[in-house]
Amino acid sequence: MKKIYLLASLFAIFAASCSSEPKNDPKNDTVAEQKDVVREKAQAMFAVLPSKAENPENVLNEAKIKLGKALYFDTRLSKNGNNSCNTCHNLATFGVDNLPTSPGDAGKNGTRNSPTVFNAALLGTQFWDGREPDVEAQAGGPVLNPIEMNIPSEKFMVDKLKKVKGYTEQFKAAFPESKDPITYENMRKAIGAFERTLLTPSKFDKYLSGENVFSAEEIKGLETFINVGCVACHRGATLGGDSFQKFVYNGKDKGRFEVTKDEKDTYMFRTTSLRNVEKTYPYFHDGGTPTLEDAVKIMGKESFDKDLSATEVSEIVTFLKTLTGNIPADVQTAPVLPE
Repeated sequence: MKKIYLLASLFAIFAASCSSEPKNDPKNDTVAEQKDVVREKAQAMFAVLPSKAENPENVLNEAKIKLGKALYFDTRLSKNGNNSCNTCHNLATFGVDNLPTSPGDAGKNGTRNSPTVFNAALLGTQFWDGREPDVEAQAGGPVLNPIEMNIPSEKFMVDKLKKVKGYTEQFKAAFPESKDPITYENMRKAIGAFERTLLTPSKFDKYLSGENVFSAEEIKGLETFINVGCVACHRGATLGGDSFQKFVYNGKDKGRFEVTKDEKDTYMFRTTSLRNVEKTYPYFHDGGTPTLEDAVKIMGKESFDKDLSATEVSEIVTFLKTLTGNIPADVQTAPVLPE
């Protein structure tokens, strides 16, 4: 009987040892800690994209946003009816036309690449040279530019809009307190209001919020992006777009100097927001760099006088692709324009 009890006890001990939870692998703990460190660094340098891009001087309402979208897609905002805002800033292709420079209403190309309008409302300045403070001010510039939309004057544009019965009704709804709602300023405000809705959160925002959505390769890419020093100019919610840096890559365009006439602004350009950068090729103010890989290499040399290795470039590009957001179908779809 004692033998039976002894065998039973031994069997119980053996069974318990087999069924107990395996000890954690120290290697796995180390990897998890490293991942947490990278996320903590990222959370200190970047920010989740906000859900709204508000302007207290241009309070959003549904009618104003609807009007702004119609104006954005309307080729009547150009003298000959060939161009709309969407022509150069195509909402179906991440707010750009993927051309080095864009042809205007009369077929002549501008001298600088058309930046994306997505998330632009979050930036502190507009255009490559930062000559306008916000999207409302920016919206009025291309309309009067002789190369872009070629409208000869604000009055010409307002008179043109007032001939469209549907716009009379839409402007009244958007600006109910205005006695004469169809003005150039209200046109700018309406377009700006629509552009303030063009925000594109991405996988990166989920990662910053604590979700485990990044692959090991994407985490490594983020780490390389930080360690190389890209964060010096590309940080915050938009990952850039709020500072000016010297860029003498092609040496022809003098950048912000053309606005300020201050020698210290020679070759100074507004940094680019890296949101959706995978899709907003070609790159830089001249649109002369066709691939993201080449752009990363050039910035390594220009910013740090460093020849990035093929591995570093690949890792950074892998991270940058996590910044690509989704564009809702209703944003891409042109509205029925008023008549």
